[in-house]
Amino acid sequence: MSIQDRFRHLFAVISGQRFLKMRGLGNEVPFFICPFKPEESVEMERLQRQLVNRLEQAGVRIIGINLYDLSIEILKERNILEQILEMEESVSKEQLKELLQGVLDPEAHLVPAIAAKLARTDFEVLFLSGVGEVFPYIRSHNVLNNLQSTAKEKPTVMFFPGAYSHSLESGASLDLFGRLRDDKYYRAFNIFHCEP
Repeated sequence: MSIQDRFRHLFAVISGQRFLKMRGLGNEVPFFICPFKPEESVEMERLQRQLVNRLEQAGVRIIGINLYDLSIEILKERNILEQILEMEESVSKEQLKELLQGVLDPEAHLVPAIAAKLARTDFEVLFLSGVGEVFPYIRSHNVLNNLQSTAKEKPTVMFFPGAYSHSLESGASLDLFGRLRDDKYYRAFNIFHCEP
């Protein structure tokens, strides 16, 4: 499917009442994955901006949260960004990853920051992006698992650089960059499989 075909499909689905009213989910959380090839990241960022503009023109209010930008914001608010940047040269990648996983823990820090943004905004759909930029210290399935209690009242679309696959043998999985198998996550829908 071309980028323009995906744009048309996403607009048709997200602007539809079925999507906005969360009909047909069968008591599942309203989480949707918008997978794309990692090499299309720049085009998908442009598509996402165009989609937000077009949806807002159609009266659909979107809040966009980029996980990388939010991570930087959290590190600045906690006054530890400079320390981490200074430490980066002197610690191993594994130590840095563990440090960042602690200070940006989805349950303790990231999801509460998302919840605060949602509480201050009048929106109908949450767009999450920046998944590839925060890997490996923030894993997409951890964000989604922790968001279930916070963002279940309105649809969430996660723009995901990789594949979201389902199979009877292995269940569902988020495969970041089409290579790294992120742990199993079953509770989201592939937005390209949704009817407008």
